[in-house]
Amino acid sequence: MNLTQTKVLAPNEGLRLQSGPGRDLIFKLTGDDTGGAFDYFIVNVAPHGGPPLHVHHKQDETLHVLKGKFKVRVGDDIVYCNEGDFVYMPSKEPHAFLNLTDEEGEIIMVFAPGGGHKFFEELGPLTRSGSPDKKAVAQVFEKYDMTLLGPPLSQE
Repeated sequence: MNLTQTKVLAPNEGLRLQSGPGRDLIFKLTGDDTGGAFDYFIVNVAPHGGPPLHVHHKQDETLHVLKGKFKVRVGDDIVYCNEGDFVYMPSKEPHAFLNLTDEEGEIIMVFAPGGGHKFFEELGPLTRSGSPDKKAVAQVFEKYDMTLLGPPLSQE
């Protein structure tokens, strides 16, 4: 793996994208930067927010909690993560996460191989309103080798 060029960024610099309501992403590195090897990005997660249950068919994913407390499902396992905790979510394992706090959470995520920023460039405009067209969202997931499997996690 070789970076295509050296990159140095200040704390709030990077490619800013949006996911669902209250989920803002700052890509520090994209697959374009890393020759397709990985993406590295920071996610600001709304209070009690998180993605629906889904599976990546080709990408591994990591989650590293910087701020907050999260419920994370990987396969049939549920784990609770505090600041500093880390979870590896291998490809082909259904997963989701939920911010359990009343405050914005913050996590670092890595997708390998990279290219996830392209998915979020298409997903963000569909989901930002909070009431997306579920068929259109599912089509974007499928386009990027992922499948929606169910709703977001619940607090319980």
